[in-house]
Amino acid sequence: MAKIEKHKVEAIIESIRPYLHEDNGDVELVNITEDGIVEVKLLGACAECPLSTMTLRAGVERELMNKIPEIRRVESVN
Repeated sequence: MAKIEKHKVEAIIESIRPYLHEDNGDVELVNITEDGIVEVKLLGACAECPLSTMTLRAGVERELMNKIPEIRRVESVN
């Protein structure tokens, strides 16, 4: 599997940030595993929101996987 470049993931997260900031939330890149899993931490209002799973899957994960096909999944970690 091709190595996923951290700077590319961070650039995409940066493009998503304004949408999260609108709801007083944020996301932080924690790790990229060897097998294509991107680990992120939801921050601010996103950390406690009951819709955080939807934000993670429909927002963060979809955008990352559309732009970097090598990503297999995005997981939220504490």
